[in-house]
Amino acid sequence: MLDGTNKALSDRVWEALALPLARARLTPNQITWLGLLLVLANCAGFYLYRSTFWFGIGLVVAFTFDGLDGAVARMRGMSSRYGGYLDAVVDRYQEIAVYLTLGLVTHWWFICLLAITGSLMTSYNKARTAVEIPIDNNSWPDLLERLERVAILCAALIFDSLIHLPRGWGASVLSLAILAIGVLSHITAIQRFIRARGLILRQTRN
Repeated sequence: MLDGTNKALSDRVWEALALPLARARLTPNQITWLGLLLVLANCAGFYLYRSTFWFGIGLVVAFTFDGLDGAVARMRGMSSRYGGYLDAVVDRYQEIAVYLTLGLVTHWWFICLLAITGSLMTSYNKARTAVEIPIDNNSWPDLLERLERVAILCAALIFDSLIHLPRGWGASVLSLAILAIGVLSHITAIQRFIRARGLILRQTRN
């Protein structure tokens, strides 16, 4: 929602951050693959050392780096359909890796499954619509898109060891955040389904 409703501003921010990478002559696809490697390296570090704080900091860096591929593509005039496809696929694998690692470390399998399935269905409901009818990729400002999911998760990881909830709650900042991501992602997926249904029915009636 943040990227979709403030695209002009967000593009300027991403391009400012991407300027050193563009000057280094890195290609967008190289940045995409490096972003995946950074996420996987952080997942491995969290699995070995179990520090939610440093996992959160590391993911902030990794996801920020990964988000610069599109900006570099625009700045260097290297946008391509394959690049967009690769970025979308890698984004999904990044989220799968993060929630798989969280499940392995915390054993919160139900809420991790809820979060990753909601995230994947949010993406799929738009992607599948594009198979059926032409859509504007930037006209889907829904409740909880990838940027919001990543921001909530990283913030929860960073503050999980700093904020302790009352003992009777039986939960932590991180577990509540993952649960919220799961619930809100599925609401977003339903929101996209309703929008897609309306678009498809209108176009097929015409």
